[in-house]
Amino acid sequence: MSIHVLVVEDDLEIARIIRDHLQRKGYAVTWASTGQEGWDDFQANHYDLVIIDLMLPEMDGFTLVKHIRLETDDVPLLIISARHEDDDKVRGFRGGADDYLTKPFSLLELEARIESHLRRFRRYHREQFENNERLTFQSGLSIDFYNKIVTLNGAEVALTSKEYALLVLLIANPGRVFSKKELYEHIWNHPDVEGNNTITVHIKSIRTKLNDPIKQPIFIQTVWGMGYRFIGEVCV
Repeated sequence: MSIHVLVVEDDLEIARIIRDHLQRKGYAVTWASTGQEGWDDFQANHYDLVIIDLMLPEMDGFTLVKHIRLETDDVPLLIISARHEDDDKVRGFRGGADDYLTKPFSLLELEARIESHLRRFRRYHREQFENNERLTFQSGLSIDFYNKIVTLNGAEVALTSKEYALLVLLIANPGRVFSKKELYEHIWNHPDVEGNNTITVHIKSIRTKLNDPIKQPIFIQTVWGMGYRFIGEVCV
């Protein structure tokens, strides 16, 4: 099966050169010309590696890296940029990028870095495990990620698609506090606006369905003035 690479680059000529070179090396390549298009493509398909330019229309590369890292920890992210400043490199790495290559660069160097990251990816990517992954928590909550089924004490919990996505995002980042703005923009893919209570309503609904009291939470804790975090303990 071919290695599938997503290239997010708004410069047509650079994107074409990278795409053509990687295709000659046997990679399957998808090209996106905007950050939003790249995010949509990433959500719709499986990729083994993502190459991201920083200066993108609609959604900049830093934001795209952040979104992808919230979705998954292991897919290699390689930034390519004309920005040489250390601040940009540090921001990229702190956002979740695995590598940073400044333009102009040689195709041989790009190819070598891709091969290096793919070796790491293959080493740690346990596809068979992930496709059947299930998490069970001490308070009776169980998540079947493959079938997208949530149960509480053996009974299925009927969550909407957005409620499920919110719960999984929180579970995938235990202890991390997410602001309402972060949650909304990641799940709904739209900029948040003042007065938007969508997240509040959805979190309340999830809590009701999970019998999770707000004053003595078992799963989702409100961090006043900051947002929400998941506090459930996984069964060992």
